[in-house]
Amino acid sequence: MTDTMTLTVTERIDDRGGIARIRLTGDDLPSVTAGAHLDIYLPDVDLWRQYSLCSDPAETGFYEIGVLKDPASRGGSVEVHRVAQPGATLKVEGPRNHFPLDESATKTVLLGGGIGITPMIAMAKRLHALGKDFVLHYCTRSQSVTAFHDALKAAPFSDRVVFHHDDEAAEQKLDLTRDLPAPAPDTHLYVCGPQGFMDWVIDTAEAAGHATGNVHREYFSADVDLTGDSFEVEARASGVTLTIGPEDTIAKKLAEHGIKIDVKCEEGVCGTCVTDVLSGDIDHRDQFLTDEEREDGDQMCVCCSRGRGKLVLDI
Repeated sequence: MTDTMTLTVTERIDDRGGIARIRLTGDDLPSVTAGAHLDIYLPDVDLWRQYSLCSDPAETGFYEIGVLKDPASRGGSVEVHRVAQPGATLKVEGPRNHFPLDESATKTVLLGGGIGITPMIAMAKRLHALGKDFVLHYCTRSQSVTAFHDALKAAPFSDRVVFHHDDEAAEQKLDLTRDLPAPAPDTHLYVCGPQGFMDWVIDTAEAAGHATGNVHREYFSADVDLTGDSFEVEARASGVTLTIGPEDTIAKKLAEHGIKIDVKCEEGVCGTCVTDVLSGDIDHRDQFLTDEEREDGDQMCVCCSRGRGKLVLDI
């Protein structure tokens, strides 16, 4: 069961690149593992948004997140920057971890693009504590917009951190042919950042022979097309059959008929709305399910994915 808490903002650092580093405290904080995130509710805009923890998983007194103020987003990050002032309280669910670190790996490569650095910092702290072999590649447009720069320079694992900036010399930019290790069963890669950056890393790594299961990814947002041809959905346990129109989503249409499924990201990246499918041809639009899970054909993200013909859901 997911924990719901009211946490207090006890510290805020407005770092480079429009990123706020926000420290949250509360009573008896649940323990976390590297790669975990929090779901934060923003009541004034009625949105849930997910933010990766960048604090040390061994830390028991507080959580820390980093939030990029992105005017092009759907309002969540701007609202967090507005309300997350010292002394403010936030409704939080979690922590949850859909991006767990394989601590048995012999070698680990962490690749963070922009704000995607946040879960990588937590992973680096954990790997350092375990005495593991790892490297952290951090890619940004410029050093002037590189949040956490000073903290990473001062970290006990600073010799494992490699910065890459778009506006500096070509030889210091991330070169995947040079910077990725050779594929091996016990070598694992982790990537988080803008979708284009992630797709480039994932495609290059898999083309080089890294097993899909060893290339771990977490999308914090995704460009998703929610539209398509009409199709039918039968909510079998509820005894309801509905037509999902070209501009509808399954989750919204079901909610109109009193069948509520928790939805948070609305982009198919957080996994909150994953629903069991009894039968039907799924048109997956999410970035959450793995290729293997999609091939099984027995679950889908109903916030964005669609169907062909008729889907029967176990709700």
